[in-house]
Formats: sequence, C-alpha cells, structure tokens
Amino acid sequence: MSAVNKIQKADLDWGNLPFDYMRTDCNIRYFYKDGKWSDGELFTDDTVSMNIAAPVLHYGQEAFEGLKAFTTADGRTVVFRPGANAKRLQRSCERLFIPEIPEEVFVDAVRRVVKANERFVPPYGTGASLYIRPVVFGTGARVGLGPAEEYIFVVFACPVGPYYKGGFKPVRALVLEDFDRAAPRGVGDCKVGGNYAAGISGGQYGKKKGYPVVLYLDPAEKKYIDEFSTSNFIAIKGSSYLSPTSHSILPSITNDSLACIAESIGMKVEKRPVEVSELADIDEVGAVGTAAVITPVNLITYRDTDFTFGDGENAGPVIKDLYDRLTKIQCGDMKDDFGWLYEVE
Repeated sequence: MSAVNKIQKADLDWGNLPFDYMRTDCNIRYFYKDGKWSDGELFTDDTVSMNIAAPVLHYGQEAFEGLKAFTTADGRTVVFRPGANAKRLQRSCERLFIPEIPEEVFVDAVRRVVKANERFVPPYGTGASLYIRPVVFGTGARVGLGPAEEYIFVVFACPVGPYYKGGFKPVRALVLEDFDRAAPRGVGDCKVGGNYAAGISGGQYGKKKGYPVVLYLDPAEKKYIDEFSTSNFIAIKGSSYLSPTSHSILPSITNDSLACIAESIGMKVEKRPVEVSELADIDEVGAVGTAAVITPVNLITYRDTDFTFGDGENAGPVIKDLYDRLTKIQCGDMKDDFGWLYEVE
C-alpha cells in the first residue's frame, strides 16, 4: 500500500465540491527583506497583516499562479507541471519589478504545502483536485509610485470541484468590443491581478446578456481574437489546432499542454494571429485554462451573428478527445510521455 493511501482524508463530499476557497490545514510563506528571501515557514493562519501603505493595495504590485494536484490511479500525489508555473511567475515578477522567486524555491514551496495538506487532495476518481494558488505581493510601506522594498510570497491550497457547475458541457460566449482586458503592450501576457480586475465589468455585462463567458478582441484594432475572460481561446479547424498569438494574451500552460498532445496525435499546431472573421470557418472552439481544463464553446455571438461549433449541443469530438487525454495524464490513467507530473513524496 502506498503512503498516500494510509492518509486519513478530510471528511468532505468530494463529488460535489464547489470551485471556491476552503480553509485547509496550512499555507507556506516566504518574506523578502534586505534583498533576500527567507526560508519558507508553514502557517495555520489564513490571514495576512500588512501596512496600509503596501504597494499591492495602491498600485497593484502583485502576481500569482494557479496549478493543481491530483491523486493518481496508483495512489500517488502529483502536481501538474509546477516548473512551468514557476517560469511564468518569474516573467510576471520581472515585468512588475518583483524580486525573482527561483524555480527550485517555487517547486519546493508547492511540494511542502501539498504535503502538509495531503488529506485535502481529493481521492482518485472523484473528479475533484487540489487547487494551488501561489501569490507574491509588495508589502513594504510606500506612498510614491515605485517597487516595494519588502514582499510576501504565499502558497495556499484548497480542494475544488469543476470551475463550471455543469462540468464538461458547452457554453455560449459573447464577443466584446466596448471592453478591453488589457492595453496594447501592457501586461496582458502576465498573470497579474489588474488584468482580472479589468475584466470584471465585461464579464458581468456578458452574464447579464445570458453568456457565461466573454471573448476579447485585440485592444488596438478590434480585429484579432485575444482570449476569453479567464481562459485562452483554442480552435479546431480541420486537422489543425489553432491558438491566437498577441502581446496581450497570457501564455496558458494548459494550452501549451493541449498543443503538445495535439501534435503527438498528428494534428498541425498553428500559433498565429487569428482574425475574428475566421469564426465562420472554425469547427470547434474551447476556452482553456487550469481551472476548467477545457470548456467547450458551442456558440459565439459577434455583433449580430451567431457562430455555432460542433453540433451546437455537445462538445466536438476533437475537443473531447484532447480533454480526455490531458485529464487522464493528470490522474495517471494514461502514460505521461511528456514528463509533466511532479510526484509529492
């Protein structure tokens, strides 16, 4: 019997978890002061105290990540591609003048917080996962605009169910032209809170119109597809896997993983600017990201035209196959030929 099977799991309704915060046993914190990071320390408290002049509160100097841990079919606890998240956080930190968090520190922080909360890693076969949220922010008091002198790097984790209550079911999306998610040459390609705050109004506008998700166009010309409010846009066009590129799109680790899988099964992977007019020639569409993996999109409304994908009711066959392959790798039901799973021991 593996070690993980000896752990007494938390008493939760694993098959009906919301995608929401749940307090777990502990989080890990690192403090940056006098030009260096401290050793990580586990905390049971889930609140943070900081100065009222902390730059994160006034100037949004923060960056974050999101990744997941799973219980595999053979009882291991694994994290999906933590090294890739570490590298992406480094890029975000560089852009916001936040001290770099070394990849080995990031990965070890994830390992330690997952190990300390292992009873909250959902059992295999429940469809749930342990969502891991690393976040770093400026705390050293400062009134004038500029980088902080002190920072906190926190990693917490909580068990979650599917991001959308319906699970792997198609949704409708609305193309927005009166809202922008990010500025041209801004920080749209970084995972920072300001991008998400900027998208709240557009997302609420779409929901009032009856669309669970919204799709943004490039902020300069309103000609090219950027991404959904919280997810990358992917499309299946014949035998091609199509993913837009621009300076405003956050590089998605899930998107990259799906593209690798698509290429491995003989599909052509195209990463290029995608004009919104191409919606008429696309077979399948998905919104992809860590939280939902893939959310199939069966209809996109652009101006006065509805574009439908798949059969209009169900997820298309290619999107479904890619989703199945990726989730099976994550849970150990399919061989991990890519070396993506990091085992927590």
